[in-house]
Amino acid sequence: MAKDRRQIIGLLPAGGHATRISPLPLSKELYPIGFDYFGKQCDLRPKVVCHYLLEKMQLAGIEQAYFIIRPGKWDIPAYFGDGTMLSMSLGYLIMNLPYGVPFTLDQAYPFVQDAVVALGFPDILFQPQDAFVRVLARLEISHADVVLGLFPTDQPHKAGMVDFDASGKVRLIIEKPRQSDLRYMWAIAIWTPAFTQFLHEYLLTLKAQSDLSQIPEIPIGNVIQAAIHQGFHVEAEAFPNGSYLDIGTPHDLVRAVQQFANITI
Repeated sequence: MAKDRRQIIGLLPAGGHATRISPLPLSKELYPIGFDYFGKQCDLRPKVVCHYLLEKMQLAGIEQAYFIIRPGKWDIPAYFGDGTMLSMSLGYLIMNLPYGVPFTLDQAYPFVQDAVVALGFPDILFQPQDAFVRVLARLEISHADVVLGLFPTDQPHKAGMVDFDASGKVRLIIEKPRQSDLRYMWAIAIWTPAFTQFLHEYLLTLKAQSDLSQIPEIPIGNVIQAAIHQGFHVEAEAFPNGSYLDIGTPHDLVRAVQQFANITI
């Protein structure tokens, strides 16, 4: 599959309440982390956390993205508007069911069902800069249904851990195990319309069979694992020297602010 034959659309699920770092005066996706030069005069301005994700998508040629927000997080569209500041086309969708990331992502189904989807979490900072470029390249070469971008971690209890073979084929995703010998977690993903359709139908079945208010939130990794069981081809692009930082906890928020604070004026 060549990248120019099918539109690539970014999805940024931003429906969370940020309870672990509340109270906040703004949506956590807009928390200032570091600084950037802005405008024709190259004036220094604070840079919000999700700006870094959008830049990495843009580097991979992704020109359109949707934030999926809950009611009340109107500061996100107020800040980014139509995406002019990034030379991207940005849209905003309102989530309907508050039962986890899969339901949030499925809100975009009518808008992305024929596109390649690039998933990134807007409260995450990660490296390398070209991560989406490399994940997209593997999608094209491998003809996989899903490609996961993997990052090393020593905190398996906070992540979706991934078991994959020497060729990069994903065998298993384990969500937040207490202990694990696995080294890599996944943090970004690219998938084809086949998985978008699988996700949509999986959730339709779940809604028909279950009282969603009585079951725990479903991680998107569980849905990808269900797709693997159904024979979907899932590949991994590992970044052995990569880094991953979730600003959603006080400790990691402090780390992020400190890490991006050094700048020469």
